[in-house]
Amino acid sequence: MKALVYTQPHEVQIQERPEPDLVAGEVVLRIDAVGICGSDMHAYHGHDPRRKPGLVLGHEFCGTVVQSGAPAFAVGQRVTGNPLITCGVCDYCVQGRNNLCSRRTMVGMTRPGAFAEFMAIPAASLIEMPQDMPAVHAALTEPAATALHALNLSMKVMARPLPENRTLIIGGGAIGLLAALLLQHYGARGTVLAEVNPLRRVSAEQHAGVRTYDPRTVQAEENGFDYVIDAVGSKLTRVAALQAVKPGGVVMHIGLQDWASEIDMRKLTLAEITLLGTYTYTTADLRATVKLLHEGAFGDLSWVQSLPMSEGAKAFADLDNGQIASSKLVLLP
Repeated sequence: MKALVYTQPHEVQIQERPEPDLVAGEVVLRIDAVGICGSDMHAYHGHDPRRKPGLVLGHEFCGTVVQSGAPAFAVGQRVTGNPLITCGVCDYCVQGRNNLCSRRTMVGMTRPGAFAEFMAIPAASLIEMPQDMPAVHAALTEPAATALHALNLSMKVMARPLPENRTLIIGGGAIGLLAALLLQHYGARGTVLAEVNPLRRVSAEQHAGVRTYDPRTVQAEENGFDYVIDAVGSKLTRVAALQAVKPGGVVMHIGLQDWASEIDMRKLTLAEITLLGTYTYTTADLRATVKLLHEGAFGDLSWVQSLPMSEGAKAFADLDNGQIASSKLVLLP
């Protein structure tokens, strides 16, 4: 089969790879659509030691079962899935917080991913979806569930209901834009989005009804926002998030561009800021997200761009060079 393989920093290539074998408890999928994630780009830049050259990346997928080693899923059934392979028996898994499973592995990191014609995955990780749902829409389940999980965590600690909060989103990539769309669905108005890519600023204004600015030339209002989402996670965006949040407000940290940096702990303490971290989603989040996507809660998704997998190397290069207007690029094997 053909697969898009991460060969070295700043390089992916189409290669021939063996088709995956079917083992008990797993299924083999024909991949119908797969999104390029920010973590795939992180690996592409050589910044993720967990993802080593020679790996097939890709974990935002929709596919069709072509072989099944599990009775719950039949050949021909269309599915998406949880790329986190979890144990199912640890405290976190039985609490419904399987995103924190200490034994988790991951599609596209510890095992071959979905930038290929076929992929094997445990049946326990599959998420059922409406059979008439477009493949490109279903491939957005993973990033959209990340936004959903983050907003759900945030709402637990907000002093006032979400629609009453003035929100700043830092980063107009897929997570930032999907969060903006979900905020709009929940009734939030007046959301502001910071994004350095002018093409993405235009797209966000058109599709998510947000006001945008370039953080390289404009600084957010200090103490101006009840809720700040950092969907980048760099040293600069962490500083900006703490500056922008009001006393008593909430900062949700999603992005991990930089693994460590200092923040304004004095403001965090004296202004009683709630700083939250979030990691991916639970299986329940993924199931809820499929329903929301199918019902149109994230809009018509016309901003999503798709390309054939054969153009994958160019797609990665164009994303790296900021030449893609869309916040999400989906490859079609």
